[in-house]
Amino acid sequence: MKIKAAVSLVQDDPLVMKTVDLDDHLNGHEVLIKTVGSGICGADISETHGGPTGYAPIPMIMGHEGSGIVEKVGSDVDEFVPGDHVVVSYASCGTCKQCVEGRPYACERMNELNFEGKDMDGGTRYSLDGKPLSSFFQASSFGDHMKALDRNVVKVDKDVDLTILGPLGCGLQTGSGTVLNSLKPAPGEGIIIFGTGTVGLAAIMGAKVAHCDPIIAVDVFDSRLEMAKELGATHVINSKNIPDVPTEVQKIAKGGVEYGVVSAGVNGLAEQAVRSVGIHGEVAIVGGAIEGKFNMAMDFLVPAKTVKGVLQGDSLPKIYIPRLINLYKQGLFPFDKLVKFYDFDDINQAMEDSSNGKVVKPILKIAEV
Repeated sequence: MKIKAAVSLVQDDPLVMKTVDLDDHLNGHEVLIKTVGSGICGADISETHGGPTGYAPIPMIMGHEGSGIVEKVGSDVDEFVPGDHVVVSYASCGTCKQCVEGRPYACERMNELNFEGKDMDGGTRYSLDGKPLSSFFQASSFGDHMKALDRNVVKVDKDVDLTILGPLGCGLQTGSGTVLNSLKPAPGEGIIIFGTGTVGLAAIMGAKVAHCDPIIAVDVFDSRLEMAKELGATHVINSKNIPDVPTEVQKIAKGGVEYGVVSAGVNGLAEQAVRSVGIHGEVAIVGGAIEGKFNMAMDFLVPAKTVKGVLQGDSLPKIYIPRLINLYKQGLFPFDKLVKFYDFDDINQAMEDSSNGKVVKPILKIAEV
């Protein structure tokens, strides 16, 4: 079938609107979805510049925070019917040890299935002028239709604006899930969150849901820190003005806080996070800096601290995304405050506004519900 898609044709160049071919033949567990909205994530922007390794299989149709309406299902799909409202989340294989043990966010094929541009069977679903196009996260939500495996699709309530829900499939579940699913703080325990983009602000909202105290947000932009306060931060630190964050944390919480989250991939933040938590503190690395300089004895061994990487907020999307929607409906997870809508044709402006910090979470309006 012919679809409209924003295509990355050349690394570092703006995306180009094209009419491309999508193979709409569905294998047993595949679902065809009309895309209604798509968030723009930092991973999409990074991929246009070659991805974190400097290589991306461009030409590619990016986008992985998509929401839409089911149009057709494969012969083995029994969870969805045409007309269902859905959100598409990360891809996982379902058969490796990690998936079988209930950790699909740590799937052994995570990089291959989400970043390497091929389908589960190694083929490609998109083509342009007879030449293959890579897909992203087995979804490619920067197109007016998506094809995804049923295991990676989540049914959502029809009484919530479908256009806004796509980012729940990645950035919002990653940030909030890091707190609620992985760190699991008890009420009254303190947390510090480095970076107040989508993931960091979602972590702050999660920390508020968990009744953390204090909730400390760290960034270099006062506007983002004001948003952090609105969403639940009890204290904010502008590290451009106060570079010694651990000392400042001691003024807020003597002995340090119990938990830390690093949601921005900036060198030096992991070290500050580790030194801001107290004895037996725990730090989750979500936005990965390239390197860190630690004193293993004094930073980890003697104070018995733990640092761990967290993928997708340790989230099981079919369970966790509906929970986030319920929190949103109760006014406890107001992620709509992060959003600015853009017409699909304005995708390059939306990506630029996201890159320069003008907007926290751009969402493309691709079709009417």
